[in-house]
Amino acid sequence: MRYFVAADEDRRLDAETRGTLRGSFITLSDGVTHYELAGPADGELAVLVGGLTIPLFYWDDLAARLHGRGLRTLAYSAYGRGYSDRIQGSYDEALFVRQLADLSSALDLPPSRHLVGTSMGALVAMAYAGRCAESVATLAIVGPAGLDERPLPMQLLRSDLVGGFIARRFGRGLLEGHLGHNVRDPGRSAQLVAMVRDAYRFEGSLYAFFQTLQDFPLHRRQELFHRTGTLGIPTLLVWGDDDQVTPIAHLDTVTALLHPRRTHVITDCGHMAPFERPDEVADLLASFAVPHPDRKRP
Repeated sequence: MRYFVAADEDRRLDAETRGTLRGSFITLSDGVTHYELAGPADGELAVLVGGLTIPLFYWDDLAARLHGRGLRTLAYSAYGRGYSDRIQGSYDEALFVRQLADLSSALDLPPSRHLVGTSMGALVAMAYAGRCAESVATLAIVGPAGLDERPLPMQLLRSDLVGGFIARRFGRGLLEGHLGHNVRDPGRSAQLVAMVRDAYRFEGSLYAFFQTLQDFPLHRRQELFHRTGTLGIPTLLVWGDDDQVTPIAHLDTVTALLHPRRTHVITDCGHMAPFERPDEVADLLASFAVPHPDRKRP
């Protein structure tokens, strides 16, 4: 798909814009990444890997609660999301795994950390764990993408001509329609939409969203779940029982492939459990992020 700027993308990411934002910025091999490293300096580190649309601010409530439970956190915006660079190129899995690897190296993170991935970020986290298993103390997967068949509208996006037309003509409405299914509570849903909408005013945002849908393998990822399940990494699986984006109907399949040490279903919760139910998710993560001397190696 050819790079484009949507008509309502009236801002540009630059040093002046980023100077008004909380957090830090670092130039990695593919561009500038917005990140925030916070919490107790001596706490074990949880790295938070976001999904298809979300900026790092999505993690704020969960991160604050993890800090209160003694954990340090690293949250960051994936390329094309939040206030990280919009890459004029492919948004495939390799890009997002490389970003996480580059960020980990540039910040000289501890040799062992807890990895938390939600939705598409769960796929990124699993792919990263397959590459850097020795650095992952525990893995938490929340409402993972990757088990659905590719629906017809998604198949249409694989065509540059059709995908580009859809993105330019209907992109904003499709994005906000997607966001409307993420959070069960209407008040929290409105907060999420406002947060994402602000970041999507920057040039290249809709391009990045639709290029990701075109390039990133979001469907039929059973083999990735299976490979991750053989790594010997203690894994926690968390799912909202009212998830309308990555339906909990796939719970048994994921459990059989991933072999999680612990599985927890959050009642009356939508797709974005870390945002919608931060206290409960923080309790689950903090209690799971403990030494696992019985960790098995492949």
